Amino acid sequence: MHKVLQSLLLTSIVAFIFCLKTANVRAQDFDAEMYRVVYKGDKGPGAGKNIVFIATDHEYRGEESLPALAKILAKNYGFTCTVVYALDSAGNIFPGGSNIKGLNVLEKADLLVMFMRFASFPDKEMQHIDDYVKRGGPIVAFRTSTHAFEIKNNPKWAHYSWDYKGDKANWKDGFGEYVLGETWVSHYGTNHKQSSKIIIEKGQEANPIMTAVRDIWVQSGGYTAEPKGTVLARGQVLNGMTPTSEPDKTKELLPVAWIKEYQVEGGKKGRSFTTTHGASEDLLNEGFRRMVLNATFWAMGMEKDIKPSNDIAFVGPYKPTTFNFSGYKANVKPADLAGWDSLIMPGEIVKKKTK
Repeated sequence: MHKVLQSLLLTSIVAFIFCLKTANVRAQDFDAEMYRVVYKGDKGPGAGKNIVFIATDHEYRGEESLPALAKILAKNYGFTCTVVYALDSAGNIFPGGSNIKGLNVLEKADLLVMFMRFASFPDKEMQHIDDYVKRGGPIVAFRTSTHAFEIKNNPKWAHYSWDYKGDKANWKDGFGEYVLGETWVSHYGTNHKQSSKIIIEKGQEANPIMTAVRDIWVQSGGYTAEPKGTVLARGQVLNGMTPTSEPDKTKELLPVAWIKEYQVEGGKKGRSFTTTHGASEDLLNEGFRRMVLNATFWAMGMEKDIKPSNDIAFVGPYKPTTFNFSGYKANVKPADLAGWDSLIMPGEIVKKKTK
């Protein structure tokens, strides 16, 4: 009888511990879900494929442009698109922050789309990024993603930093240089005063990414870039913020979009596409929007699905905030962006707190 009681007690304890662990896992999953919004398509060439978007930059309102792209890819082409944000202590989207969870979704991702700047993510989240890069996962990167990381107080991931000069020689100048082909160098022209006309590189007109792409004009200013990779387009700096502004004759045409086959040490080969543009209002230009949507298909090896007739229309209302450093739409949770008809971006513009 004593042994039977012992056995029952042991079974109960094991069951109790299992329940605690299960509850803890569920709590963690729920916590991670606060950081992301999911748009699930149901039909199209992307059905069954997963795209993960990481949106956290300080200035260019990537928290707006990425969900807009995610909606198009999900609704029109069937992808499951998960947008992951950095949050503040109240659970609101905090552009440029590093408080992020839920990047375990990269384990099943077919594409990573990045709009990041100087991020220093927790160790666990960086591990998910590193695993993805080492398996050669395809990447589409916008603007400040050339300097996506500035890892603080964690030597394990210091080599991802945009200005890395440590012992890992292949990682000189970090993730941007090694994986994307260029790190942060400088602005080229006067941002917010000089917009850019994008000109397709000679010989790249037939590149699948440039299918039906024309009349590209973007409001974000130029970056200095001489990337390792194949240049697809160059930027012509304009003396003004309209498509008809005169070209700045003192500026040469520098690369603004390129592709690269990357392979980090110990990893597999993968494709990356990078553009030094992509601010919230840049997405309003149909030529630019088509180029980056084409790039997502190319990165995943889905060139056959790039067609001149592909629908690039916004899904739901898109009213982008003018990109700037100090003001963003505050008090918005990722859940507020759920659904096809949600406004991007709700809320009121407020001055960003530095802490």
